[in-house]
Amino acid sequence: MVTGEAVTAAMRHLGLSGRPVCVHASLRSFGRVEGGATTVVDGLLAEGRTVVVPSFSWRAFAVPPPGARPPRNAWDYSSPESETAGTHRVYTPDTDEIDEDMGAIPTAVLAKAGRVRGNHPLCSFTAAGPLADELIGKQQPLRVWGALEALCEHDGVVVLMGVGLGTMSLLHLAEQRAGRNPFRRWANGPDGNTMEVEAGGCSGGFGNFEPVLAPLETKETVGASLWRVFPAQATIDAAARAIRQDPMITHCRHPGCGRCRDAAAGGPVLEGRDNQKAGSR
Repeated sequence: MVTGEAVTAAMRHLGLSGRPVCVHASLRSFGRVEGGATTVVDGLLAEGRTVVVPSFSWRAFAVPPPGARPPRNAWDYSSPESETAGTHRVYTPDTDEIDEDMGAIPTAVLAKAGRVRGNHPLCSFTAAGPLADELIGKQQPLRVWGALEALCEHDGVVVLMGVGLGTMSLLHLAEQRAGRNPFRRWANGPDGNTMEVEAGGCSGGFGNFEPVLAPLETKETVGASLWRVFPAQATIDAAARAIRQDPMITHCRHPGCGRCRDAAAGGPVLEGRDNQKAGSR
């Protein structure tokens, strides 16, 4: 049975004491865990670490597009829009609403006292630990990967726990660094009016980065869970180079995937804003 002490010991062995970590995890991958997801989170937070997780809430707060509809945005504006759950709802970082497919570990971080959640209604990140305010404060509706930018600035890492590269949000930031504009989606702002926000695209092809990122990763096994650890900044640099060399590396190979097609073309065309400049910020 996996204990909190085993989780802490693994983090110590990996040299991650005191460093911020972005975690993508499957609790089921561990096997039996004493105390469940809360035990894993507490073990990660021990020794002064800050833990960041995705806490997306598309199902609760997404709304249909208003009049402003940028082209090459992986959206069929002519089709009836089904994502209307958020039409009469306003997101705030205080909410505990989270999509079910985020998993038990992000849900447990969201439930921690003093956690900090990003100001993004669809693709928020949540953190707990001493650097939580500093990391999450960088995220805004039109800076969706701000928390990951801050993770890089603080020599952070990404840890995949029993999951693959398809879960790694950091690779979306690498797309932006390579010159792509993030996609645009919509949710209600604090005033109740619909606002435009940045969002990621398809991650079904991220497994194509395996040979690119293999030299950077460190592995550890905790219970039955294989942990794969990647230094954040070096991962972005390597992935962005690979995208510039071969824009199709991110493609999921599904011939009808509009998100992959439009991403490879540079993402949405935004009036008055150059794609390459947007990707380099």
